[in-house]
Amino acid sequence: MAIPDVSSRSIAELIDLTGKVAVVTGGAQGIGKAIARRFAEAGATVVIGDINADGARATALELSGATGGDLRGTSVDVRETGSTEALAQKAVDELGGIDIWVNNAGVYPTTEFLTMTDADWDDVVAINLRGTFAGSRAAARHMVERGKGGVIINLSSIAGFRAFGPGLAHYTATKHAVRGLTMSLAVELGPHGIRALALAPTLIVTEGIAATRASFEDVGLDEAQDALLEAHPLKRLGVPDDIARVALFCASDLSLLMSGSTLMVDAGIMAL
Repeated sequence: MAIPDVSSRSIAELIDLTGKVAVVTGGAQGIGKAIARRFAEAGATVVIGDINADGARATALELSGATGGDLRGTSVDVRETGSTEALAQKAVDELGGIDIWVNNAGVYPTTEFLTMTDADWDDVVAINLRGTFAGSRAAARHMVERGKGGVIINLSSIAGFRAFGPGLAHYTATKHAVRGLTMSLAVELGPHGIRALALAPTLIVTEGIAATRASFEDVGLDEAQDALLEAHPLKRLGVPDDIARVALFCASDLSLLMSGSTLMVDAGIMAL
């Protein structure tokens, strides 16, 4: 299935997601919520999956009012493959298919390596890596069966390129692995017209990051976070919409010949 040449289409046509169905995991707040909003503004029907089902439904209702779009909220626990597959099946059954799948759900805990337990490690891997694998597989199976291609977007991190501060061995390992998985998806799924891209944000100011500030202080990562802010050439940390705008580019036909890449949204920090 060859990717078409869209050179004759206008910018407005290329970015338009009207008629597309997008699924965003971890979409009740933060980056996922911002992505869902931008997709809805571009015309997509958006299914927000989150372990906080009430939060997902509330966010869908809020964004429907704000954008005039069609958004639905439902539950998903990406640690459980069956839950992820049920989310994909729900989108297919209710909306006819999946065009865009965003593996956004993730955790960012801090645990010193020497005291890290197997359970600490396994919990992060289950959400950040296995959840991304299961979501990609569930979406790809439906995309291949329908035969119309699609886009899978994975959330990596600048920690997928290098380590930042103590306490993040499990997180850093998973984000490196997400980059590798994305490249493998591009190779294996490309013949089916399915593109796979990853995003590598710098530290983004979200509700989740604010909630973990105390744990940062326990391992000295608060100082590393402050130093990271000062080091950014663009002199600010990111906000969720900074990532959402790049996700929209990836999901749209503006990026039609891109697959396997990890796009850094890093305020210039990785150029240093």
